Amino acid sequence: MASYLYYLLPAVGGYALTSLFFLKNPHILHKKKQTAFYCTHISHRGGCGEKIENTMEAFTHAVEMGTEMLELDCHLTKDGHVVVSHDENLLRQTGQDLNISSLNLEELPPYNETLEVTFKTGHFSTGSDRNLALLEDVFRKFPHIAVNIEVKENNSLLIEKISDLVKKYNREAISVWASVDSTIMENCCKTNSSMPYMFTVKRGLMLLLLYYTGLLPFVPLGESFLQFYLPQIINREYIPEMWIMRSRLVVFLIQRLTLRKGMFKHLRDRGIQIHLFVCNKEEDIKTAFAAGATGLMSDYPTLLSNYIRRHTQDTGPKIAISKEAIRRR
Repeated sequence: MASYLYYLLPAVGGYALTSLFFLKNPHILHKKKQTAFYCTHISHRGGCGEKIENTMEAFTHAVEMGTEMLELDCHLTKDGHVVVSHDENLLRQTGQDLNISSLNLEELPPYNETLEVTFKTGHFSTGSDRNLALLEDVFRKFPHIAVNIEVKENNSLLIEKISDLVKKYNREAISVWASVDSTIMENCCKTNSSMPYMFTVKRGLMLLLLYYTGLLPFVPLGESFLQFYLPQIINREYIPEMWIMRSRLVVFLIQRLTLRKGMFKHLRDRGIQIHLFVCNKEEDIKTAFAAGATGLMSDYPTLLSNYIRRHTQDTGPKIAISKEAIRRR
């Protein structure tokens, strides 16, 4: 046994030191990703805490407040229009139990006059605009704002139409494929490989495995964005459907396993941006930036802008709104 240890311990030690060296110096093995944009301020559902979610009024308000990326979801109407909506079924948003896919564009009902903020229970948003927006209208009005497009269903026609709109408006460099499902993401990237994309849940778990086994520095990564919930908001701002996720111990372990400054720094050094969501309180914003996030999603664009403005001199991770965004305000 001792003879095995004689060879095993130096080998394990050498591997650990080599892995640590390349973890801290990824530029030796990997070319740094160059994305067309860097975003710190991201508006979740267009900033749905201040205006009704995913409306043109919400998007306009968020951009005026300095957001650098709009996060949204898309679905396809019966007559083939790409509509911006978080849900396929409109009951929560409009009070009518209808699916977008079963309706023509002109048949879509308006949003309720007030809408509860999903990640801030008991708080409601309102606004003068109650119409579901078209993705094309978003692209047309905000040609230079990055858009994070989440696809929730493996609908090839929907994905193709999104891709066609991205190409039509010459936005491939500033439009991001987003999905938690690896099968959907494969379809998205196959349809338009020029768009940057995020880690799915499966790929995110693989990322953690690579990090904890020391293999991460040696593995190429195609993704440009890592996006996931800030664990401390789970069960406080967001109640998951899975019963196991409602355990405080499980959430604590997830936080300890995922918010790793060494992993985040390695990803940043490789040009991969880290976005944490949904940060609707200053304490969450502070925690996310302290962990090493490069960008935050919030339902409250004004809150996030004010926080960033007050902390632009921080010595930690870069916390700054672009000059272009400041001019817009």
